[in-house]
Amino acid sequence: MKLSWIDIRTVGSAKQAILQEALHARVDGIVADRPDDLAGLPPTVQKILFPQGGALPEDFGAADIVVVDPAKHGEPAELAARHPQIEFGRFVEITDAATLEDACRSGRTEKWSVLLFRDPTKIPLEIVIAAAAAAEGSLITVAADAEEAAIIFGVLELGSDGVMMAPSRVGDATALKAAARTTVPDLDLVELEITATAHVGMGERACVDTATYFRQDEGILVGSHSKGMILCVSETHPLPYMPTRPFRVNAGAIHSYTLAADERTSYLSELKAGSKVTAVDIHGRTRLVTVGRVKIETRPLLSVDAVAPDGRTANLILQDDWHVRVLGPGGTVLNSTELKPGDKVLGYLPLQDRHVGYPINEFCLEK
Repeated sequence: MKLSWIDIRTVGSAKQAILQEALHARVDGIVADRPDDLAGLPPTVQKILFPQGGALPEDFGAADIVVVDPAKHGEPAELAARHPQIEFGRFVEITDAATLEDACRSGRTEKWSVLLFRDPTKIPLEIVIAAAAAAEGSLITVAADAEEAAIIFGVLELGSDGVMMAPSRVGDATALKAAARTTVPDLDLVELEITATAHVGMGERACVDTATYFRQDEGILVGSHSKGMILCVSETHPLPYMPTRPFRVNAGAIHSYTLAADERTSYLSELKAGSKVTAVDIHGRTRLVTVGRVKIETRPLLSVDAVAPDGRTANLILQDDWHVRVLGPGGTVLNSTELKPGDKVLGYLPLQDRHVGYPINEFCLEK
């Protein structure tokens, strides 16, 4: 999880509403320029004092971290020697090569580096992230909004350790916290035993083309029911008559569920360019990938039923063709048209039902 800091120094009359929303969203830090604004905040949130003027207050109050501009306030190391109970961070505004080098140096040496990049390009941030990759300190980058925050979290794959953002309205703190969730939980996959297969006629199936390369032991989970999904392999394995498409999963019929972001499910028919889906490997390790397009075409369909050792079941309807495949234990690649009762496949069996994609505990019968 990346760090989310909400800057309340310039939010004006909406300060209290934004502050309450930020606490409710469980942001990681509140940034203020007056110690009074940090008083009374719960211990679950970091309290960051970031003075805007030229002098530091005599009393830092409840602050856990004090961010300073060395040109105005002095060096963090010198301040830390005088105030050992406080962590100090360095603010760097990057406008040219010299200040970029200052930011790289700060990233390598300071516990906290708060970075403001004046130009819209993210290349300078890439350079700082690379320069500080082996350091123990944290890079906190200023973002204008949650959309920019999401980009900052993904720069150079590693991303900034955190983002500081001044909300313009209520709702922005929640959006920042959502952008900070750059990972999805790993899953406990189970071995399912095939019980039956059947040709079910024509229908529409979806190929999910993503903007990333899948690994050979990786795909997406797909199922007709929200409580049972089977791991469909990507087209990373060679096939006769056609080249590999290592960015694609021939996923299944359009009514099927797949896992998206924020523990939600999406119908395959709902996915479009820019959607997020959860890629899963045979060990249950996950990552979010971006959909580039969804290719829906009419094809013959095959229904596959499977059962878990505890009796729970899963169903998958996918294209009825030999080259459409699923994954079995150990990464075994299984052609769907050759599946037979007794074969083992990998699957996922969520415990909760779904309402508009969200997990919910309620009575729901799927057949």
